[in-house]
Amino acid sequence: MGRGTRLLLAMVCGVAVAGVYAGQPVLGPMGRELGVPLDAAGWFVAVGQLGYLTGLISLVPLGDLLDRRRLIAAHLALVAAGLAVTAVAPVAWLAFAGLAVAGAFAVVVQTAVAYTATLSPPGERGRDLGVVTSGVVVGILGTRVVMGGLADLWGWRGGYLALAVLAAVLGMLSFVALPADVRTTTERYGQIIRSFGALFTRPAFLSRGLIAFFLFASFGTLWSGMALPLAGEPWWLSEARIGLFGIAGLAGALGAARSGRWGDAGHAGRVTGLALALLLGSWLAIGQLGSSLLLLIAGVIALDFAVQAVHVSNQHILTAVYADRTSSTIGGYMVFYSLGSALGATATTALFDAVGWTGPTVLGATFALCALVIWAVSRRRVVISTDTGNPLPCEDSPARAR
Repeated sequence: MGRGTRLLLAMVCGVAVAGVYAGQPVLGPMGRELGVPLDAAGWFVAVGQLGYLTGLISLVPLGDLLDRRRLIAAHLALVAAGLAVTAVAPVAWLAFAGLAVAGAFAVVVQTAVAYTATLSPPGERGRDLGVVTSGVVVGILGTRVVMGGLADLWGWRGGYLALAVLAAVLGMLSFVALPADVRTTTERYGQIIRSFGALFTRPAFLSRGLIAFFLFASFGTLWSGMALPLAGEPWWLSEARIGLFGIAGLAGALGAARSGRWGDAGHAGRVTGLALALLLGSWLAIGQLGSSLLLLIAGVIALDFAVQAVHVSNQHILTAVYADRTSSTIGGYMVFYSLGSALGATATTALFDAVGWTGPTVLGATFALCALVIWAVSRRRVVISTDTGNPLPCEDSPARAR
């Protein structure tokens, strides 16, 4: 798998996921122009996330049946269409429809990750996954900064239109530049969906999925709640300045892009434990938000480094254990991600309103502790992957998983 292919797939991931989160910095102007009250403006993001969850269940398993190159190109075209509809929507319901479509087909991210795992030789799988999934983090965090700048220049509609054009160009480029992915399976879609459901009974999958659930609940607690205290006393930061904290998050996450190499060296399980301990410790610094922005920045960097390191390690292990079900496995794993992110996002605002920043701080640390406990328990049973020779914290061997 060449460097150009890794970069292209990382860009696919970044642009697709940016379409889901692009509304976060422009909820106010979107709501005012489309007649949506402020207390309901969050639905501009929530609708995309609900579409994403639907796509994880219904669309990602197609990657185990069809040519993933064609699938990536087609899904990007539909992401572009959804974003374009949103950009020109004269009424709220049409914008919601466009965001739902863009969110559903943004699961091209998981198809790209599974495609990466398939193309990569076992000894380089972690490195390649680390590079490609870094595009996801750039999309989630970078869109907070970029969308705000584009909205200042061209309005929120111009920002969505720019993303639509990028998605369309990447779709055409993917179809031309990516290697073909010829499938030989004789299974039908219904069989794939049934095997998708069966994954949730597998100890290897379930333990890594639960770690992801609490991992991204902790992540969502920070990024969905941090703007609230920063906009108030003693800081009174503007939306543009609050968005710049995304740069600190990017620095931390991109710093962990090489964590896949540690997995290639057989340390994926150990990396997970150390990174979860770092995640828990990061909340000690994040909790000082009211008195020190420097400590907050340090905590943000540490948290995003830890989240990316665990995320890459999880996918490295799961694509080794379920090598013939990479699309379904990644799609199922990301269901935990979606549910965890939603829990963190909804709980943090309620807690902040009730008890201030102390509430989200304790909540985020509790989620991190839960993930660390699950990792420690799952490490009691270890098998060796016949594909990679790496220790896997599960009861299933790759042969049994198949």
